[in-house]
Amino acid sequence: MSGFFGVVSKSDCVEEVFYGTDYHSHLGTKRAGLVFILPGKGFRRSIHNISNSYFRNKFEDELHEFSGNSGMGIISDTDPQPILFNSHLGRFAIVTVSRILNLDDLEKRFLKKRYHFTENFEGNINPTEVVANLICEEDSFVSGIENVFESIRGSCSIMILTEDGIIAARDKLGRTPVIVGKKDNALAMATESSSFPNTGFNIEYNLGPGEIVHVTSDNYTVLRKPGDKMQICAFLWVYYGYPPSYYEGINVDECRYRCGAALARRDNVEVDFICGIPDSGVGHALGYGNEKGIPYKRAFSKYTPTWPRSFMPQSQAQRDLVAKMKLIPNKAVIEGKKMVFLDDSIVRGTQLKDNASILHSAGASEVHMRIACPPLLFPCEFLNFSQSRTPMDLAGRKAIFQLDGENADPGEYTDPDSERYMNMVKKIAETLKLDSLMYQRLDDMVNAIGLPKEKLCTHCWDASSYY
Repeated sequence: MSGFFGVVSKSDCVEEVFYGTDYHSHLGTKRAGLVFILPGKGFRRSIHNISNSYFRNKFEDELHEFSGNSGMGIISDTDPQPILFNSHLGRFAIVTVSRILNLDDLEKRFLKKRYHFTENFEGNINPTEVVANLICEEDSFVSGIENVFESIRGSCSIMILTEDGIIAARDKLGRTPVIVGKKDNALAMATESSSFPNTGFNIEYNLGPGEIVHVTSDNYTVLRKPGDKMQICAFLWVYYGYPPSYYEGINVDECRYRCGAALARRDNVEVDFICGIPDSGVGHALGYGNEKGIPYKRAFSKYTPTWPRSFMPQSQAQRDLVAKMKLIPNKAVIEGKKMVFLDDSIVRGTQLKDNASILHSAGASEVHMRIACPPLLFPCEFLNFSQSRTPMDLAGRKAIFQLDGENADPGEYTDPDSERYMNMVKKIAETLKLDSLMYQRLDDMVNAIGLPKEKLCTHCWDASSYY
């Protein structure tokens, strides 16, 4: 995924944009960028690779080079951004939170019209430049963004910095959030509302699906009303989102407590304590423990001073190593004990298998795993989660293959009351060397979030989606 943050202010906003963007660092791991309109000098941007470093370390020494009352930042899990454009619409900078499935088709479309591309990303065209070109096919920013919504397959939320303020647009089906914050002398736009409190903003408005707003230092104006259909990514609450954030007015951590409590109400295992896999598993574990009246203990401590997030390195072997090294077991808590561990999800299962092995080596008598979402059976088509070279990398699909071969229909394993589902979960537990494994039911997860199912994207679990 990715996340952006922008400010239009009556005074210099460089520090606000810098810190607000930094509060999106959990959403992306490849590139980061800042752009400001410097008084009398125009647009100035900077882009850095953050694969092996942190946003603050890369940009802190450059802050003195920036100034201005309007600016944007992006933490990107995909292409280098922001992109600077000069067009019949004027000069502008653009950032996107997007995944474009038909990028090759759009490239051919533009090349056939004798367009050219200047920005490259890992040997391919830059998706954000494609979005900018789609916008510039039309006579206004609004009609141009509508052209993006109609032309792409996937998802795309957008921020555009102009000399007249910032134009922000939420994905056509609202799969990613865009939130407006306000304080006395400025307005901000962000993916994560958790970026607001320490930068002085309060939540002012949540953009609806397909909505477009124009933001100045005084207020925001709706340029395109929201659509009726929404499918916001349910994983924002279960995994991606930062605990203090709100989406659609629903707090992330409170939702995780409810997810954990729902698991507890369906569980009858007897253990000595519960624990969450840091970080996102902690909220789920606390909800489970509070519902059951079982103490929470830290069998694993996360070592953060030198080990970055496990999905930063590009190779799977490196990711596995980092995931192992950053979690330190505490034998005094583990030895001779029965425990329930909670985590947000199982993607490939490699890290969880290592964690279970470490716990058994430390003397655990029983290790039970509880997962806050249903089994992942279908790779995400809209964001950059559960991406693999093949769906067969997913732990659930591996189990189905082992049970019924390569021609098995994964859709037949989504009913939690079916024998096939139970056999799949049992096979995953055996592979991961767990004493027991239980996943959240989809209906319980939807109830914990608190939105109607048709307003949530649940494609990863049941292949339901629309464009």
